[in-house]
Amino acid sequence: MDKSKRPFIKMKSKRSFRRRLPPIQSGDRIDYRNMSLISRFISEQGKILSRRVNRLTLKQQRLITIAIKQARILSLLPFLNNEKQFERIESTTRTASFRTKNK
Repeated sequence: MDKSKRPFIKMKSKRSFRRRLPPIQSGDRIDYRNMSLISRFISEQGKILSRRVNRLTLKQQRLITIAIKQARILSLLPFLNNEKQFERIESTTRTASFRTKNK
């Protein structure tokens, strides 16, 4: 067969990859009291990270979500973690109280 008439065959790269360890070990219990485990699946803003980011199975993600929500209801975790927003509110209350004192 002539080289020009030969169909193009894509060669697979033979790169080896290191298999990542699962984020939840088999002995870990997914529970609202296990704060060290739960805190790994929450962003800095306090949002629950997606399953794709966490590399969890569907069942594990559901259990993590339920545990996080239970911990929030029991005040073990904050619903929001906006420290910048808190600082901004604090500064506006200072200026508001300063304006009322001058009047």
